[in-house]
Amino acid sequence: MLKVFYSNQTDILKLRGLHWADSFSTACYFDSNHYNDPYSAFDSLIAAGVKKELIYSEKGSFNQLNSFLSENDAYSIGYFAYDLKNEAENLFSNNPDHLKFPDFNFFLPQHTILIKGNEIQIDSDQPDEIWKALNEFEIPNFKSLPQKNQIQSRFSRNEYIETVKEIQKHIQRGDIYEINFCQEFYAENTNINPLDTFSKLNKLSPTPFASYFKSSGKHILSATPERFLSRRGNKIISQPIKGTSSRKTDAIQDEEQKKSLLENEKERSENVMIVDLVRNDLTKSAKAGTVKVEELFGLYSFKQVHQMISTVVCDAQEELSNATIISNTFPMGSMTGAPKISAMQLAEKYERSKRGVYSGALGYFAPNGDFDFNVVIRTILYDEDSNYLSFHVGSAITLDSDPEKEYEECILKGKAITEVLS
Repeated sequence: MLKVFYSNQTDILKLRGLHWADSFSTACYFDSNHYNDPYSAFDSLIAAGVKKELIYSEKGSFNQLNSFLSENDAYSIGYFAYDLKNEAENLFSNNPDHLKFPDFNFFLPQHTILIKGNEIQIDSDQPDEIWKALNEFEIPNFKSLPQKNQIQSRFSRNEYIETVKEIQKHIQRGDIYEINFCQEFYAENTNINPLDTFSKLNKLSPTPFASYFKSSGKHILSATPERFLSRRGNKIISQPIKGTSSRKTDAIQDEEQKKSLLENEKERSENVMIVDLVRNDLTKSAKAGTVKVEELFGLYSFKQVHQMISTVVCDAQEELSNATIISNTFPMGSMTGAPKISAMQLAEKYERSKRGVYSGALGYFAPNGDFDFNVVIRTILYDEDSNYLSFHVGSAITLDSDPEKEYEECILKGKAITEVLS
């Protein structure tokens, strides 16, 4: 049953809804953090409880999802792990997997709360009871849990730099043009409160695609600024990010940082390469002649960094299912490189951990046929059963890359997470 309520205190309701949903074993929370986005469908979406669930068991995930979506006319919420690439291409993932998240996990919520402006839509068998619970819910005060282990890295600084130099030899030989090379930071036998950690991360680094997901003791705590793929009506939208610079506290210096990023030829060439890759991916699902670049080198500022974001769109072929459209573009080009298959093969060779959910996509399918999925970056992954915590960071490597600067960019991208965890 869908029922609409109204409130002038939606920011408080969002927080109450997040904490209320966390009382369920499976829950998800999406927060746009008040960023203006022409393709956003809500300010916040909160889902709790499970009516039905689809978890990866064997190959054929996108076909399974297609059946799941066709059988259920409701919000379907979940994620695709990066390693589903192995279903689309003749690839493999043999690097160590310390988190062991399923490669695929979607659920139909028992309760869905959608907040937009001062309107709150509650879809539940008991919408009035949920509304009452939200208004009466008291947000608990968390006690910080002690960190038992310091954050470690799979690469030392020197190892990372030397590996980048090896990768650049492949670029010199013409094997690839660009690769997103990633490294894992991790902590073993650590104990965090996932919701408290996400709340701190979202406050320190608010982004338009922030999300919190929990299922069977696995937690995704994300402050990602990037959209992978969205559908609005018959329009498909992809917004790859390539180009990063730090923020400055001084306003004049901060403007200089933005100008420098926008004029940086290396960053612009990286952006163009991925835009071309995304255009190529979208042609697999697009009506002929409809793929276009809506915005090139858009400059967007977040609390921690400035980012260069481009927007590529198309009109979808009407006979294609949403699962097929996503599989035609997965994984996203901004997290692979170009050419895509060769870049993924080299990433597997030189990286030291299975990416798993990192550089996958988390999002939703709406009842009206629309969907929206982010890119899982700037994200903490946590398994409360093994007490293993992980976050990856990556950087685009080209022939012009300075290995030391690429390492510093990785540290910058992980700055908000390391601050929260410290």
